[in-house]
Amino acid sequence: MRGVLYLFIATLLAAVGWVASKMVVQSMPGELFIGSRFLLASLVLVPFCYKSLLKLNLKQLLSACGVGVFLGVALQVWVYAVAMSDSLSEGAFIMSLAMIIAPLTAWLLFQVKPNRAFWIALPVSTTGMMLLSLTNGWKMELSQLLFLLAAALLSVHFVMNKRISGNLKPLVSICLQLFVVGLVGLMYSLYTQPHTIAFSSNLIIWFAISTLIATSVRYLLQTMGQYKVSMETAALLMILEPVWTLLLSVTMLGETLQPQKLIGGGVIFLSLILYIKLSRRFAKAEQAKAIQAETVKAARPVACGLGNTERCAYGTSKDD
Repeated sequence: MRGVLYLFIATLLAAVGWVASKMVVQSMPGELFIGSRFLLASLVLVPFCYKSLLKLNLKQLLSACGVGVFLGVALQVWVYAVAMSDSLSEGAFIMSLAMIIAPLTAWLLFQVKPNRAFWIALPVSTTGMMLLSLTNGWKMELSQLLFLLAAALLSVHFVMNKRISGNLKPLVSICLQLFVVGLVGLMYSLYTQPHTIAFSSNLIIWFAISTLIATSVRYLLQTMGQYKVSMETAALLMILEPVWTLLLSVTMLGETLQPQKLIGGGVIFLSLILYIKLSRRFAKAEQAKAIQAETVKAARPVACGLGNTERCAYGTSKDD
């Protein structure tokens, strides 16, 4: 029960991060915000995992940092979309499609075929995306395309992160990846034209919230929660993030959604539930089938040898 509570709070903090990011990028460049936010957030996590960090070999260090680059690029695209979007909830629902895109990414990169649940959920999520974005005819806004691109990049991060997860402790991997995300953001900001930062108490407060609460505390709780509950339960809880983002953006930012877009977000939410539930059901069915096949195989009589003393599986000799 404690793990469920950790994940529940983590999804709420992630939604707070959407609102905080929107407030911050109004006063400072998005690339600089991502760089400083995640670099500081990784340093906050270091005291919780520094002993494990010191024990890493070069291969483990490079693999975690390499995966962090994909996350850094995805977040750079994401924050650019946040800066120009008028609908955070819409972006949150589009970003949640990363979970649906991930099996297709694994298929393209590593020839791992998606399960049946993916092919059932895909047309549902596509319908939701169409309802969410095509309100003005067959034309998507630039911010929607960027959110979709960020979701695709995030799916690459999901797939690559899963491949290294067996060699690293989750908190160590997260700390390293957040550090790399920060470096990517700061390096990118060096190559962009100088921007002015409108310092104010409001900016400092929202930056602190996004860095400490929506990043460091959020990832720490998420890691602790995922350790205590099953993968299916964690996945179901994590899709609450766009729902909380919708509620916060409506109450705090005065955002309004057209009925069609609201239905589209609901359809995407439904596709995620379908994918998780059906994946679990099909996995159990495959496991039961494999166990049954092993049982049948064990029950078959094995071929008897040529000698009279050799026995069949049922304990009878060839000459009996």
